[in-house]
Amino acid sequence: MKWNIYNINYYYICNSFNLNELKNNHPMLKKIFLLIIVSAFCMNINVKADEGMWLPLLINRLNYLDMQKMGCHLTAEEIYSVNNASIKDAIVVLNNGMCSAVMVSAEGLLLTNHHCGLSFTQSHSSVESDYLTNGFWAMNKMEELRNDKLTASFLIRIEDVTGKILSGVNDKMTENARQKIIDSLSITLAKEATKGTVYTAKVLPFFEGNEYYMFVTEVFKDVRLVGTPPEALGEYGGDADNWNWPRDDCDFSIFRVYMSPSGDPAEYSKKNVPFHPKKFLPISLKGVKKDDFTMVLGYPGTSDRFITSYGVKVALEEFNPPFIKTRGKTLSIMTEAMNSSPEIHIKYASKYEDLSNYYKYYVGQSEQLEKLKVYDKKVAVENEFRAWYNSDPQRKEMYGNVLSEIEKAYQDVGKYTTPFQYSAEMIVRRTSEIQILSYAHTFVPLYDQLKLPPDEEAVNKLTQSLTYTAKIYFKDYDLATDKKICTAMLQMFFTDVPAEFHPDFFQNIQKKYKGSIPAFIEDMYANSIFASKDKILDFLTKPDYKKLDKDVGYLAMLSFFNKNKEIIDLYNNSLLELRKGTRLFVKGIMEMNKDKKYYPNANSTMRLTYGKVTDYTPPGKPSFTYYSTLDQMMAREKADPKNPDFATPPKLKQIFEKKDYGKYSTDGEMRLCFITNNDVTGGDSGAPVINADGELIGLNFDITWEATSDPICFDEKYQRSITVDIKYILLIIDKYAGASNIINELTLKE
Repeated sequence: MKWNIYNINYYYICNSFNLNELKNNHPMLKKIFLLIIVSAFCMNINVKADEGMWLPLLINRLNYLDMQKMGCHLTAEEIYSVNNASIKDAIVVLNNGMCSAVMVSAEGLLLTNHHCGLSFTQSHSSVESDYLTNGFWAMNKMEELRNDKLTASFLIRIEDVTGKILSGVNDKMTENARQKIIDSLSITLAKEATKGTVYTAKVLPFFEGNEYYMFVTEVFKDVRLVGTPPEALGEYGGDADNWNWPRDDCDFSIFRVYMSPSGDPAEYSKKNVPFHPKKFLPISLKGVKKDDFTMVLGYPGTSDRFITSYGVKVALEEFNPPFIKTRGKTLSIMTEAMNSSPEIHIKYASKYEDLSNYYKYYVGQSEQLEKLKVYDKKVAVENEFRAWYNSDPQRKEMYGNVLSEIEKAYQDVGKYTTPFQYSAEMIVRRTSEIQILSYAHTFVPLYDQLKLPPDEEAVNKLTQSLTYTAKIYFKDYDLATDKKICTAMLQMFFTDVPAEFHPDFFQNIQKKYKGSIPAFIEDMYANSIFASKDKILDFLTKPDYKKLDKDVGYLAMLSFFNKNKEIIDLYNNSLLELRKGTRLFVKGIMEMNKDKKYYPNANSTMRLTYGKVTDYTPPGKPSFTYYSTLDQMMAREKADPKNPDFATPPKLKQIFEKKDYGKYSTDGEMRLCFITNNDVTGGDSGAPVINADGELIGLNFDITWEATSDPICFDEKYQRSITVDIKYILLIIDKYAGASNIINELTLKE
């Protein structure tokens, strides 16, 4: 499984996109982004000890006693401190929310998941140097690989700024006026907090805008690949195993963070030196036992534990179906192409994993929401809320219209979900299916600049950047595959999306191509510069906006994005009312349940969750123990020898046959993965799983199929997170890769 910030937050659909790219592409998206953030936090009323994604700032007040009762030996200060080194200083967020990671050495080594590093491994791979198939191991620092688009951020502190933010607004303001003031105050506070430092800061809303916290961070931009196992280990089991238990994935990658010689964050330079973290985690060799206390600190992306029944209805009926349909078709085309050629497999490996991961997730999610009767449970909460406010005239005056306002807002949102989903999946999202059109969009800034009065310096800067990215883009592009996907997607869009939301170029297809989408596509791929590396590079040597004005691919892209902007504007209007309603709803629920402990919903900020190692009995299936073993893994391959997903590298078979496990076995077994009942969600991939003494025991990488409803509903009976055992990771680094240089950097606790 590959969790990241682009997890889809149901009715807050924009959260599944690369929001930074979208904001730059659409002026109105800045406003929508703020609406989404304000709207994306919720709470489950019946909090259990092992449920909740808690702000580490508040654990001393809210959670510490419960954690002690469950077996935690650490103090609250050892977990989160501003003045002293604490565990929070060892926790890393990659690319502002792509994945979580953990520092494991004084020389800047960090561990994250294999799937979190996959795109970077893939970018360094070729048929001649196939790191996807063979893995990669730097035997010294000089062999580590540069990654220009990877950052590692560390949390400096969290500050409650609720009073400062809300003092400037009141309930009589319009939502637009309210947000403008909040934006202004947030920017001012962030500037004050970072003045004279290398830090960055942001203020975010919690509990639907009823509380605000500022997060001050330090962002490092030189992060190099140190080691990663082959796909056969890191992605063992493939789609068949994804979201299931038992699991045997050795899902880890190793990177190193670098800093300038003066100790500050810096762009890549040969002069940079390894980063020295305030804190790194020692590694436990004690082994994991049932009922052991576990703690996860990571950066979960999004959740909607307080979504109403109206939102659940939109998710099941409007949002999930088009997502599943488009990705299902795209993945089938990719599979056929990847199986036909090792070269295409390398080109599309990372993209395939991105698409397939959440395709299967949303299939499972829809199934689990139905099975758990989540819609009915939300209706029951709303009925309780109605009874509460109706029992008091003042409460009725404040909250009496809240649910009806939310219902109406969802009705508006539902109208636009299908066209929004289709256009997003096809060309707007980071993982968009139609590459020729999404790639063409990267040329919009150059086009705009070319239409302005001549500015040779600005044009040269843009063309140099596009020349560089073109070489990277076409390295991982296959025209025939993209052409097949484009044909399928446009035909699907034409059939499934109401005509009022069709881009204008569909009218051109009717006129010029007699309604034939395949004829249009043949013309586009034959003549558009965006289908050819040579044509692109030739264009960039002498760029001319007039050529783009005639390019069928560029014109189709503009038509798609212009129509998408119209849809976004419609979302914007409906979200205004939804924002106000949900803020009051959460305020009322918290007032109704004053004695309850509340945790804010996930929003890609650091959270702590605690639980225990536990066995698992999924519905209608046999019971499973809490860990998997290498013996079981080898038995699976023997039982299904023709399945490539269960094929293990010869070197691991040799280790197994010789039982050459060294100090990494537990009670005579080579254990691979284990499960806990920690409350985790997307973005927690790569987050450390920590024992009662603050030692690293594994990396979180997945949840079970029965837990795929977790963004909306935490089910204590079936919620299970899946962890790769740190001792399995060490076995691969030491015995499989022979990377003693890495082992020697770690602090191992017997």
